[in-house]
Amino acid sequence: MKRFFVGLGLVLLLAVGGYFAAGGKQGVMLLFVKYVLHTEAAPTQPVTWQQAPASTPAEGPRPPNIVLIVADDLGYNDISLNGGGVAGDAVPTPHINSIAHNGINFSNGHAGNATCSPSRAAMMTGRYPTRFGFEFTSVPMSFSRNIAEFKSKGLHPVIYHADREAQMPAFESQGVPTSEIMLPKLLKQADYHSIHIGKWHMGENASMGPNAHGFDETLGFLQGGMMFLEADDPNVVNAQQDFDPIDQFLWAAAPFGVSYNNGEAFKPSTYVTDYFTDEALQAIKANKDRPFFMYLAYNAPHTPLQATREDYDALPQIKDHTRRVYAAMIRNLDRNIGRVLAELKAQGLDQNTLVIFTSDNGGAHYIGLDDLNKPYRGWKATFFEGGTRVPFFMQLPGVIAPGSQFTAPVSHFDIFATSAALAGVQPPADRVIDGVNLIPFARGEQGGRPHEQMFWRSGAYQVARSGDWKLQVNETQDKVWLFNLQDDPTEQHNLVDAEPARVKELLAQLAEFNSQQKAPLWPSLVEAPILIDKPLNRPQTIDDEFIYWSN
Repeated sequence: MKRFFVGLGLVLLLAVGGYFAAGGKQGVMLLFVKYVLHTEAAPTQPVTWQQAPASTPAEGPRPPNIVLIVADDLGYNDISLNGGGVAGDAVPTPHINSIAHNGINFSNGHAGNATCSPSRAAMMTGRYPTRFGFEFTSVPMSFSRNIAEFKSKGLHPVIYHADREAQMPAFESQGVPTSEIMLPKLLKQADYHSIHIGKWHMGENASMGPNAHGFDETLGFLQGGMMFLEADDPNVVNAQQDFDPIDQFLWAAAPFGVSYNNGEAFKPSTYVTDYFTDEALQAIKANKDRPFFMYLAYNAPHTPLQATREDYDALPQIKDHTRRVYAAMIRNLDRNIGRVLAELKAQGLDQNTLVIFTSDNGGAHYIGLDDLNKPYRGWKATFFEGGTRVPFFMQLPGVIAPGSQFTAPVSHFDIFATSAALAGVQPPADRVIDGVNLIPFARGEQGGRPHEQMFWRSGAYQVARSGDWKLQVNETQDKVWLFNLQDDPTEQHNLVDAEPARVKELLAQLAEFNSQQKAPLWPSLVEAPILIDKPLNRPQTIDDEFIYWSN
């Protein structure tokens, strides 16, 4: 197995640019030689989850368990509850949908950022990641240099900031600082046992990994992604994206290995989504007699696109191979989430467990499918609604009424405050917490909007939302967009010329927000152009709208 020497997550974020031409396979192999260390993961090993101690009579009711399920790059339209689902509802998602049916659908739910690392940091800390400088995913300087040397396939060049190299800290120090109080650390006040399973991507060494941030147990991988099965496994069906040189890199270099509590890397026993679920079920059984927090962070349906042969064969009506593999991954993900929900019920925990489901950001343009975020414009790594609007469901019987709907904007950082309130602990008072407890809103006990203003920032690309007005600014392009989301939820009509006073007002709000944020812990070296309305494999024209994404 081939494993990254400096971290797969770095490559995955840069893949969002999608205009990088590696000069064919030779360029990909250049990256491979420079950044990959060939090691072999150990054979599959059993994981023994820490058992809850013998139960003793508790004083008062037991606080609810918390299970946070996060998909990776799941498009808004991939959920059949939200529209058509993959391939025109060829893959319904009944188990994911059931979380909304049995609880609440926050239909205006938003990611903390349009890419995975800062978005996950917002979930875990309850804060805008820019408050503590976690604005970009960590990228080694030497990798950025090589990316900048590639020729552009598109009409717009990749921008490389060589003058910022002197500001780059060592790669090993790039991650969420341990001075931040993540949710598992906070929940220790209420004696929660915290478990992380799956993807981390908030610091690619143990000093910033799950255990360092309060998780009692972790099983998964620190980097940004991994293989679902080895490419030549007889039970896998692969779909490679020949139009994306970064995808070629992933197929050459992505690891197939996990570790438990920072131990030796070993191979999962089966398809990774199945494997993480198998282990989640065992962890639920081991912790049924004490309050627990489980962060179940699947890497599906992120690239590399790999499906089980069983799921692929079940979808013969889908003729396009890439779409069929992607759809099979969604089918598998939904089935596995159903297994988690069934195990909670089998253990008698379903009535006292808050289950949250979301995606870290919108669907990615480099998949090459054009309807992942329908009806919204934009992709992962854009702040158009397609990049930040995500499925956001919660269920907690007896607290949240089945079939509830909430249409005002909410954010990933609300997960922190909501979980803390249900656990009976106070968020830290020595720092700004941007999230709010959503339960009173879900129950109709509190009116209005949880957030009158919301912001997103990645370098020169920034957004301010006030009520239903949304301003996007990209300084690199000297471009401003203004949309009224009440009248124009799919951001078709730029009102910047018609509403100068509104633009001025929102620019002032954005400036005030920026004055409260910390400088990035490391600079953005690369700015990558991304088309708003086309996936990566569609022909480009000079009239296509695009943004520059900073990392």
